[in-house]
Amino acid sequence: MVTSAKTVAKKPGVARQTPRVSIAVERTALAKRPLGRSQLKQYTDWDDGRPETELNFKFYRQPTDKIGGISEEAAAFLDGFF
Repeated sequence: MVTSAKTVAKKPGVARQTPRVSIAVERTALAKRPLGRSQLKQYTDWDDGRPETELNFKFYRQPTDKIGGISEEAAAFLDGFF
């Protein structure tokens, strides 16, 4: 659970910068089963509407540390893992 979020100031003199955020999180549950790249790898039909495909796309298409929004369906799917 995200307990706080604050924007990080841009560095002066740098023309193009990605917006940055600093967050604090609190772990509220342990995972009951794994859900990583190997479990999501097979879901690559980007138009199938499955929550697994959405998570594969958002987590692993551009694998960098990031924060992003997910659909209600993907959130409900993730609830089954905690």
